[in-house]
Amino acid sequence: LLSLCHAEEAAVVVSGLRNTDVFVGESATFTCELSHPGVKNVQWWLDGTPLHNNLVTEISEQDGRIHTLTLNDVACHDSGTVTFRAGSLISSAKLLVKGISL
Repeated sequence: LLSLCHAEEAAVVVSGLRNTDVFVGESATFTCELSHPGVKNVQWWLDGTPLHNNLVTEISEQDGRIHTLTLNDVACHDSGTVTFRAGSLISSAKLLVKGISL
């Protein structure tokens, strides 16, 4: 027998995070694009620590599919692994903050 019920197609990561190198004091932006809007439990992490929207951490969403994290005025200790999680989907990339040598 053919089932007439079609499970909604699961969202997938269309464009994942990319490794980013910036200098101290600059901003670093990470973008993850999903195939479908409406994915629940979206969370950003830096080296295992959950990130929240504040003055230095900007988290935004466009059309429910394009998720963006901007870390402003980064310091050397911000170097690490940035992770985007949405439900069971995960994308990670490295953030390297370089000091300015005089």
